[in-house]
Amino acid sequence: MAVLASALGGCVRGHGLGAPSSPAVAAVAPPAHPAAVEPTPHGHARRRAELPLGGREIFPRYRLVGFCGTPGAPALGRLTGRLAQRAQEAVSYGQRYAADRQVLPVFELIAVVVQGVPGGDGLFRRRVPDSVVDAYLETARAAHGLLLLNIQPGHSDFMTEVKHFERYLREPDVGIALDPEWGMKPKQAPGVFYGQTTGQVIDEVASYLSGIVQHDDLPEKALVFHQMNAYVVKDEGAVRPYPGIAVVKSVDGLGPKAPKITTYDFLLKSIAPGVHPGFKLFFDEDTSRGGRLMTPAEVLALSPAPEYVMYE
Repeated sequence: MAVLASALGGCVRGHGLGAPSSPAVAAVAPPAHPAAVEPTPHGHARRRAELPLGGREIFPRYRLVGFCGTPGAPALGRLTGRLAQRAQEAVSYGQRYAADRQVLPVFELIAVVVQGVPGGDGLFRRRVPDSVVDAYLETARAAHGLLLLNIQPGHSDFMTEVKHFERYLREPDVGIALDPEWGMKPKQAPGVFYGQTTGQVIDEVASYLSGIVQHDDLPEKALVFHQMNAYVVKDEGAVRPYPGIAVVKSVDGLGPKAPKITTYDFLLKSIAPGVHPGFKLFFDEDTSRGGRLMTPAEVLALSPAPEYVMYE
């Protein structure tokens, strides 16, 4: 199914980026994570890590709202450049969604960026260096939010790329977002074909993350998978619930309000049991040709109301 690169959704709108620039962040020491106290068999108190705004479960207490992006590429999302300023803007947007839930800010760093050229290893993807992840994590912590590492694997695979960031996933405030449209089959070039993944692969990632959560006694982690059409995720019903993992299906339809709602309604018909609904808004694609961004009230009026809202 050949398509024009400009017609693809997801959290990337270009390829062949150069080396990332160093993001500008304020030198703010991350706050200590709030912790619950649990008695040990010997009567001593053991502090358990909590989410940035308290508690150990994301839903139904919170709604996740935030921005995505990657350094040096403003076309891929607003979360770039002056990160402290972008974080404040994201928090401001999130406050508009606090009608029925507490809003937990979420910052989605594109940590594995699909490329239009194969690169030295032939995998059509570039990983950001640890220094970039460190800067984005510092920003998320200063805003009392979560960091999600977005994976666009190209000709690599999701599990390989997720495991590359394992040391960050052992932190209590770091989760994963998968971008299946950029998981390419052999001989397919990104931007020419839609990529695809399966429910079995998403389930494998969920199981892996659950193992980390249980081993390290961490609070619940978010695992988001983005979906713009029915093709990019096959056999979604294979996604099963795992302890400590909140799986979110983010519907990434582009364009004006009416087709975005149609896409949302259609793709949520196949949502797996226990998976939470999400919705993406695009500052550029949704407002082209005289369109406008949907308002928070319009987003919350969707049925079911999204529990995760991402702005690109």
